[in-house]
Amino acid sequence: MSGDAVRVLIIEDDERISEIHRRLTEKVPGFEVVGMAHNLAHGQEMCEVLEPDLLLLDLYFPDGYGIDLLQALRGRMQEVDLILITAAREVGPLKEALRGGVFDYILKPVIFSRFQESLEKYLQYRSRLAEEKELQQQEVDHLMGSPRRSKTISDELPKGIDPLTLKKVLGVFINAPEEGLGAEEVGSILGVSRTTARRYLEYMVSGGLLVADLVYRKIGRPERKYFPRRRQV
Repeated sequence: MSGDAVRVLIIEDDERISEIHRRLTEKVPGFEVVGMAHNLAHGQEMCEVLEPDLLLLDLYFPDGYGIDLLQALRGRMQEVDLILITAAREVGPLKEALRGGVFDYILKPVIFSRFQESLEKYLQYRSRLAEEKELQQQEVDHLMGSPRRSKTISDELPKGIDPLTLKKVLGVFINAPEEGLGAEEVGSILGVSRTTARRYLEYMVSGGLLVADLVYRKIGRPERKYFPRRRQV
């Protein structure tokens, strides 16, 4: 087994089940089982000596409660991740496990496809953390298993507003004249119709990117002009 393999310690009081979990673990590339303990006291000792990367931990033992070991490990800041494997179907233990920062929670009897998926996700998680030095929100969501995709500008724009055109309209106002710009002027600069320019300009006003004001001329009707937000009207 490669020295880069994830080192796994199995803590399970049923020796038959712990052997099953060992075999399942070693069927997944990138993992090796470095030890098996059948009670919490021995499991804690093995954690201290072997310093595994990942624990496969049962919840109920004759000598205690798996969450107690989880809290002890967190209390002494040992760098180890945990996957709880338990027959407990009550909500309480799941809440405690989530508060303790477990990576996953698998119900017995273990189905190999679900077990394999958990280990493969853990491997991806470790690899990404090792590679990334600075995270973006989308990467954080991926690592945290968030079901929501990070929104892009396109997701938030209303129908009829294209992000590229919006960017171009905003660019027109970088060096806008002091007297502002009208929809017809903006349309002429960008090569779009007055109606299209007006739609984008009004959207930008509603979003606080621009401000608008009526400019009165000596002759004719007042014209609606648009200004960068910094201008007070």
